[in-house]
Amino acid sequence: QVQLVDSGGDSVQAGGSLKLSCVGSGNSFRGYFVWGWFRQAPGEEREGVAFTDKYGDITYADSVKGRFTISQDSANNTVYLHMNSLKPDDTALYYCAAAFRPIPSRVPRMFEAWGQGTQVTVSS
Repeated sequence: QVQLVDSGGDSVQAGGSLKLSCVGSGNSFRGYFVWGWFRQAPGEEREGVAFTDKYGDITYADSVKGRFTISQDSANNTVYLHMNSLKPDDTALYYCAAAFRPIPSRVPRMFEAWGQGTQVTVSS
């Protein structure tokens, strides 16, 4: 059983920064292929934000390029999302997710384990 626990969400002013963390646990966790972050705003679909795979390849959504950075601490099964220059449009519930096989695209249905979500609210 794999468990993801995400944290770090908060309320900040526009232009501020936050760091989200996700810790993975469970016997099968080290077999992950790709993990990263989605977000979902009220009334919107869940969208991919940033991902890193076991080979170190990283992808970002166009809307966060240059502002967000994903990193991982493999020894501690932790992935981080460093968010800078936050905008009100970044307001959403952020979810950590992991996939344990090669996947053709970073869409929610491809991911098998999910965190509980952490709320990020950016005010203008």
